[in-house]
Amino acid sequence: METTHVSSTTYNTPVFENANIGKSYKKLFMLLPLALLIVLCTGAIVAFHGYIAWMLGRPSIAPLSSNPMKAAGLAYDDIVFTSSDGGSTLEGWLIPAAGSDRSVIFSHGYGGNREELWVPFYSLAKELNKQNFNVLLFDYAYVGTDMSVTGGVREALELQGAIDFLKKIGTKHTYVWGFSMGAGTALQTALYSKDIEAMILDSTFLLEPDTLYHNIKNQVDLPRFPSLPLIRLFFPIMNGTSMNQIPYQDVKQKEYPIPILFIHGMKDSKAPYDIAQSIYENQSAPNTDLWLLPEGRHELIYKANKKEYVKRTMAFFNTAAARQP
Repeated sequence: METTHVSSTTYNTPVFENANIGKSYKKLFMLLPLALLIVLCTGAIVAFHGYIAWMLGRPSIAPLSSNPMKAAGLAYDDIVFTSSDGGSTLEGWLIPAAGSDRSVIFSHGYGGNREELWVPFYSLAKELNKQNFNVLLFDYAYVGTDMSVTGGVREALELQGAIDFLKKIGTKHTYVWGFSMGAGTALQTALYSKDIEAMILDSTFLLEPDTLYHNIKNQVDLPRFPSLPLIRLFFPIMNGTSMNQIPYQDVKQKEYPIPILFIHGMKDSKAPYDIAQSIYENQSAPNTDLWLLPEGRHELIYKANKKEYVKRTMAFFNTAAARQP
C-alpha cells in the first residue's frame, strides 16, 4: 500500500513589515499636528503682513474741526476740482488775496488733512495772506473716501489738479508748500510739472523700502526679512499701487530747475534727514537752501522756532515771487 504524502505550504505572516507600517502611520499621526501648526503659523504671519499693508494704505485721519474763518479770521471759498487725469475728485478751501495772481498750495502729509493742526496750517496760511499770496488748502483723495494712499503716485496727479484749478481762475505764479509725504508728493509732481515755480519742503518723506521699514520698525519690532518683502508683495494687492511705481530713485537723483527750501529736523524719527540732505546736494537753482534743526522733530519745526520759521519761509516765497515778471 502506497503512502500518499500531502505537501503543505507554510505562509509566513510578514510580522516585521506590518510592524514597520504601523510605526510609519504612528509617526505620520504624530507629525500631523506639527505640520498643521506650521501651516497655521505661516498663514497667520502672511495674514498679519497683509493687514499691515492694508493699514498703511488707510491711515486714521481726524475729521475737520474748523475752517479758515473760524480758526484765523480768513475769508475763504469752498472749492471742488479733479486730479489732472480726472480720476479723483478733491475738496478744499481757497483763501484769496485781493488782486493777487500768485498762489501757494499746501500739500498735507500722511494721516493729515487740509488742517494739519500740529503744523499748524491756519497760522501759516494767515502769514502768507499777509504777504498777498492766495492760499489753497485741500484734502488728498484718500481723506474721507474709500481710496487708499499710493505714496505719491496718484497724489501727484491730484496736486497737479490743484495747480490746474488755480491756473483756470487766473493764477500766474504757483508755489507749493509740502509737509512729510506731501513734500515727497510735491517732488514727484515737480518731476514732470512745468507749473511749479518754487517749493518749501518740510520734513520730506519718500515712501521707499528703507523709510517704509524704518517706520514699521518704530511701531512693531519686525525683522527686515521676510517682513519687508511680504509687505511690498501685499501693498499693490491691498492698495492698487506697487511701490515699484513710486519714482523715489528719480526724485533722489533729480536736479530741479526751481528754488527749493528744505526744512528738516535732525531728530526726525519718521523721515531721516539725510534723505532731504542728499536731495538738496543735487540742486543748483538760485535761492535753494537747506535748514536743518539739530533738535527738530517730524513736522514740528514751526512749533520749535516760530519766529525763525516764519521769517525764513516768508522770505523764501517773497524772493521767489520777486524773480518772476
